[in-house]
Amino acid sequence: MSETLTAVRAAAFGDLISRARALIFDVDGTMAETEEVHRRAFNEAFASAGLNWHWDQAAYGQLLRVAGGKERIRAFAMRKRTMPLLSNREIAELHRIKTARYAELIATGGCPLRPGVEALLRNARRRSQRLAIATTTSPANIDALLSAALGEHWAEWFEAIVAGDDVPEKKPAPDVYLVMLARLSLPASRCIAIEDSRNGLIAASRAGIPVLFTRSAYFRDDDCSEALLAVDELTEIAS
Repeated sequence: MSETLTAVRAAAFGDLISRARALIFDVDGTMAETEEVHRRAFNEAFASAGLNWHWDQAAYGQLLRVAGGKERIRAFAMRKRTMPLLSNREIAELHRIKTARYAELIATGGCPLRPGVEALLRNARRRSQRLAIATTTSPANIDALLSAALGEHWAEWFEAIVAGDDVPEKKPAPDVYLVMLARLSLPASRCIAIEDSRNGLIAASRAGIPVLFTRSAYFRDDDCSEALLAVDELTEIAS
C-alpha cells in the first residue's frame, strides 16, 4: 500500500474513530512498549527464586505467543522439563514476585505511553466517548502503568476494565471482548478495539469488533490483514 493511500485511509479512520460509541484499548504493547520491562521483571523474579532461567529477547518473543504471565512461566517450565514441575502455587508466587518488580520498574517513569495514545484518550473524553480496557495483563500491571502515565485517578477515565483473570480463556479467545460488550451494553459494530498483536486482533475480530492495529516492537511483523487499519503509531490518526 502506498504512503498516500495509507494517509487517506488514516484520515478516514480518524472520522470513524470519532463516531464510535466506545474505544476499547489493549494495554501491553498497545498503550506503552512495556514488554521489555516485563521481560526484565521476569528475569529478576527468576533470579530471586534461585532459578537458572533467563529469557532473552528471542525467547521472550516466542513466549509472548502464549497469553498470560503465569501461562508463560508454565509453558517455559514444561519446555525446560523442569523436574519436579512447578506447582500452580509456585507459579502464582513467582508471578507475584514478577508483578511487584514490574510495578517498581514502571514507577521510575521509564515506560511512557506510546505516541498518540494520551491524545486519543483525551480527545475521546472531550467527545464524551466511552473508554474501556480489555487485556490479558493483570489489574496490578494496569494500575502500575497508568498511575505513572495518567496519575492516580486514571481509573476514572475508563468505564470498564476486563483483565485476563476475569475470563475463562485469554486472547486469542474472544472472552475479554464479549464480556466487555456485555458490560458496555453496546453492539460490536459501535466499538473500535485498539490492538498491537495478532492474538489481540483475532480476539476482537471473533467478537465482531473492528480493529485499529498499532504495530509494536515485539509484534511488528504480525499478520494484521483483518484489521480495518494498521499504523506504526497512533499519531498517524487524526483523532
